[in-house]
Amino acid sequence: MDCDALIVGGGINGTAIARDAAGRGLRVVLCEKDDLGAHTSSASSKLIHGGLRYLEHYEFGLVRKALIERETLLRCAPHIMRPLRFVMPHEEGKGPGARPAWLIRAGLFLYDRLARREFLPASHAIDLRSHPAGAPLQPRFTRGFMYSDGWVDDARLVVLNALDAHERGATILTHTRCAPPQRDADRWKATLEGQGRRLQVTARCLVNAAGPWAARFLQGAKGRANPADATRALRLIKGSHIVVPRLFAHPHAYIFQHPDGRIVFALPYEEAFTLIGTTDIDYRGDLDKVAISAEETAYLCQLANRYFAQRITPADVVWSYSGVRPLVEDAAAHASAATRDYRLELDASVGSTSAPLLSVFGGKITTSRKLAEHAVDQLAAALGHRAPAWTANACLPGGDLFGATPGKRGVLESGAWTARQAARYPWLPPQLVERYGRAYGTRIDTLLAACGRLADLGQEVVPGLYEAELRYLMQHEWACSAADILWRRTKLGLHLAPASAAILDEWIAARQPAPVL
Repeated sequence: MDCDALIVGGGINGTAIARDAAGRGLRVVLCEKDDLGAHTSSASSKLIHGGLRYLEHYEFGLVRKALIERETLLRCAPHIMRPLRFVMPHEEGKGPGARPAWLIRAGLFLYDRLARREFLPASHAIDLRSHPAGAPLQPRFTRGFMYSDGWVDDARLVVLNALDAHERGATILTHTRCAPPQRDADRWKATLEGQGRRLQVTARCLVNAAGPWAARFLQGAKGRANPADATRALRLIKGSHIVVPRLFAHPHAYIFQHPDGRIVFALPYEEAFTLIGTTDIDYRGDLDKVAISAEETAYLCQLANRYFAQRITPADVVWSYSGVRPLVEDAAAHASAATRDYRLELDASVGSTSAPLLSVFGGKITTSRKLAEHAVDQLAAALGHRAPAWTANACLPGGDLFGATPGKRGVLESGAWTARQAARYPWLPPQLVERYGRAYGTRIDTLLAACGRLADLGQEVVPGLYEAELRYLMQHEWACSAADILWRRTKLGLHLAPASAAILDEWIAARQPAPVL
């Protein structure tokens, strides 16, 4: 198989690069050793945000870039993203990490003005004694601040980037490993293995978007100048989250300042739950076996108990997840202070005509589209391919709620759009209309193309999951296991009995195609 770009890594950066490159007319092959977004990209805090706390580290350029991208992404995918208001309770002078009120006001003033806001409200002070957000908190918190950012279904964002790339001509190969590639004259040659198949790929350029595995992959690439430098490129930081039964009923989120200087979020999650995180710990373990520790769980519970009136213990945790963030090594003393910006390294050092190798280090979900744009700019120039950037003005699949051009109407009127779908599909239960609308946007029409009544959805394999949706996820979104569906394509794993996974895996196994040898 010949292509212009072989991309290794199916997280947010790899899929965003594949989408951008395919949209510019490049022939793209992307391989991912597991499921799309199976690791770091589905283990985030689910936020599209500028990074308020990065202002303390004087990363004004990163915050401005992220704030601009925040509104761009919200417009491009309003079905899987939404504006979210954050409440910051304030208690003066508690611990060495406490921020005084004047500093918070100054930071929020700057946060509101570093980039243009089209539809997100500005920050302001609030009286927690009368505001609904004050009710779940301990009584000593009487004042606070409120500001705007956004929420995202991170795993679906990865899948939608891959889907758009595929529809623009890219080949997406999941559960497919890339053996150490070889640079040969003006081409990269690689063997891809997985799902009972072996493919020989020849590519004009290679993109290393392997996330936490990027340094390891770089060391194995044959034909680059200084492979030993790869080990110094990344700082691996583990971030963990816990999910507990709902601690508050209002739609706002909280941002808490811990006395140790850490910032932790508490977010409304899946209607019945509260998501709390994250931790920041240097990680040196097995990247395929990342999990929350008992100490992290206790830490997050203790932090929540410092703020909420309702106390929680580790026994209240219904789910937890962890991911390793591959941050650019900047010699920061603490993991939480390490930069969240990205670095792109283009290696064409063997000769002016040698095949380029582009490595992606660092980054965050909010800036993934911009990272991809910068990456493809470099690749296109190296390959002599002239094509303009385009993704800032294109909806992700399903995001065209009110037309193909992204606009603030999709952000502000997504509820009205969902209500319209309920009228179009009156036979669909309201909870399914809501969930389908939030997950698939306008692709709900593809999912329901052959359906005119509830019975047409087929068997309800497990509660809330009908055959029509399962077939859609397998045929269009590369889902091939219960974990793919219950924890990444949907979050129904939170709502179903543990035995549901085995039932679903059995259903999937009976319908999987035979391996391609």
